[in-house]
Amino acid sequence: MSFDRLIKAIVKTQNPSVAGLDPKLDYIPDYIKEAAYAEYGKNLEGAAQALWVFNKGLIDALCDIVPAVKPQLAYYEMYGWYGVRTFQKTVEYAKSKGMFVITDGKRNDIGTTMQAYAKAHLGLTEVDGETAEAFGSDALTVNAYLGTDGVKPAVELCKESDKGIFVLVKTSNPSSGELQDRKLDDGLTVYRTMGNMCEKWGEELQGKYGYSGVGAVVGATYPEQLSELRKELPHTFFLVPGYGAQGGGAKDVAGAFDKNGLGAIINSSRGIMCAWKKEEGLDPKDYAAAARREAVRMRDEIVSFIGEIKLN
Repeated sequence: MSFDRLIKAIVKTQNPSVAGLDPKLDYIPDYIKEAAYAEYGKNLEGAAQALWVFNKGLIDALCDIVPAVKPQLAYYEMYGWYGVRTFQKTVEYAKSKGMFVITDGKRNDIGTTMQAYAKAHLGLTEVDGETAEAFGSDALTVNAYLGTDGVKPAVELCKESDKGIFVLVKTSNPSSGELQDRKLDDGLTVYRTMGNMCEKWGEELQGKYGYSGVGAVVGATYPEQLSELRKELPHTFFLVPGYGAQGGGAKDVAGAFDKNGLGAIINSSRGIMCAWKKEEGLDPKDYAAAARREAVRMRDEIVSFIGEIKLN
């Protein structure tokens, strides 16, 4: 099962974190942008090239200490097909370095349309009897607020392709409670109900370490709910955004983990990508080394709260 591979990588690196690759041009050192513009022009293609060079440097610096990356599709799609090409190259390169790749696309539809989204990111696309992998990520974020119709096609494909999904449950944004905290007639909150549905959907994708291939997105900015859901969803692996720039810290995310230090992977995007901007006097050409130092700091801080990570 897909998350079994992720869990083994987390144990190997003793690092339950994922580097979010959500690059903005403002995050990229000028020397990279200037070289890209000189070759391709100050246009969509030049911007996409700058993103690619930046991402490649980060992956090279992080691949032996961080088990996974999470590229957010929107930051690539905004540069048209050039950006999508950079996204595809980023996924391919990270996987070639042994990293687990979570595509943050928050896909949401039903029936054959959802099946098409799942095939694009997790499966194989058929071309007149031949098949090819379009993007080839290991997992995909999914918005399941259309209900089972929007999840079942992805679950079926995950079974075929040994992939996983992370379903939005309790998101890290400030207004998430407007809907997700509301109570239904049975007294449960919307987010708790969605979490229970993840447990049910995951019954078809059970892994050997106790977690299914249907994970949940639960924000670090709501530590009480994070701890609550960890207790109530014993088979659901968590993707936890909101660490660092959004205000969540290691103490806040500690409740996401089980007694073995498993059960969650914590995302940091700006904290890692923009680490080079925070080190006074740093040569921008050392941006990747700064990202590595921040990733190590983050790892050590989280592990200081949860202890050694082990399989049993």
